[in-house]
Amino acid sequence: MVQVAVLGYGTVGSGVVEVLEKNKEKINLRANEELEVKYILDLRDFPGDPYEAKVVHDAELILNDPEVKVICETMGGIEPAYTFSKRALCSGKSVCTSNKELVAAHGPELLRLAKENQCNYLFEASVGGGIPIIRPMNYSLTAEEIDSIIGILNGTTNYILTKMDKEGADFEDVLKEAQEKGYAEKNPEADVEGYDACRKIAILSSLMTGKFVNYQDIYTEGITKITAQDFRYAKAMNKSIKLLAMSKETPDGYMAMVSPCLIDCDHPLYSVHGVFNAVFVHGNMLGDSMYYGRGAGKLPTASAVVSDVVDCARHLGKTVTCIWEEEGVRLIDFEQSKRRFFVRVKKEGMDKAKTLFGFSDIIEVMEDEFGFLTQVMTEAEFKEKAGKLPEMIDRIRVEE
Repeated sequence: MVQVAVLGYGTVGSGVVEVLEKNKEKINLRANEELEVKYILDLRDFPGDPYEAKVVHDAELILNDPEVKVICETMGGIEPAYTFSKRALCSGKSVCTSNKELVAAHGPELLRLAKENQCNYLFEASVGGGIPIIRPMNYSLTAEEIDSIIGILNGTTNYILTKMDKEGADFEDVLKEAQEKGYAEKNPEADVEGYDACRKIAILSSLMTGKFVNYQDIYTEGITKITAQDFRYAKAMNKSIKLLAMSKETPDGYMAMVSPCLIDCDHPLYSVHGVFNAVFVHGNMLGDSMYYGRGAGKLPTASAVVSDVVDCARHLGKTVTCIWEEEGVRLIDFEQSKRRFFVRVKKEGMDKAKTLFGFSDIIEVMEDEFGFLTQVMTEAEFKEKAGKLPEMIDRIRVEE
């Protein structure tokens, strides 16, 4: 029997216990071991809960119990999750986590500790919720040189942008609706400003390169400036707007960013709507592959955590290989990354805009302004030209 402890009995933690119990027979068969939750750590009591007898308030009971072999860390945040995870790994207990913030900040260190102590640090649920992506990158795609990852990695922002696209609604109105439906937090900053997606693409970028990509080095822009008018232009061009998190290998080095982008109707991510997420991966041998599903939620995320628990039970005393070194990757200067831009300009700025950007075709969907697509240029070149065009209303990057 493999004894399991759950740290944090919130949405995901309670989901982990539910999945382990509801699918117990199949899970035990696949793990080739009987799995049992021995402890649930939380500051609160849960009177009437079917597992209230397993709830404890002192982490030392778990960390010092030699019977506990696998810990599910579903607390979120850096501390005390970081300290508990380190201590668990140093004592030979495997840790499975959904904590993207912790993985993005300390993943390589915790992986090293797991290897040194012949246990595992697994984090399938930290990116994409229930979408399998970490395991495919560590197992299924090991023959590949992955040179590009582009993802819709946040369900809240994708829900908001989908509603704006389909209904012509304004950002603030859709955000309020998303909060009422429970798709957005009361404080939605981490989602709508792109911070959540940034940490996720940092993790995927690190697995792609095999080295540490610091999320603080990734250019990040959210969706708060996207308007209903932007979507009118997108429709006129047969495109849509998505918050994309991407990492690419370029001739000059690795580039990573999170930003709203215009994508064409034939792009694989165009049809990813609502709270769904998707990760689009390109390898030099396989070519394109895409992983799609619910990127968040109690049971999808818990299912991913439990899949890691099964992996740990299968590999007791052994470490599952994950190449993510502590050495950092130097990303290219974002100002030198190249792309096209869609630009909206007031009508009175047309002559100046033509002189600066040299475009030939314009898109008109409103009386007092127009839009156009630039040629490929660096971020720095665009910034310089835009600085000379006070009539510019907005710009959106184009992903092709």
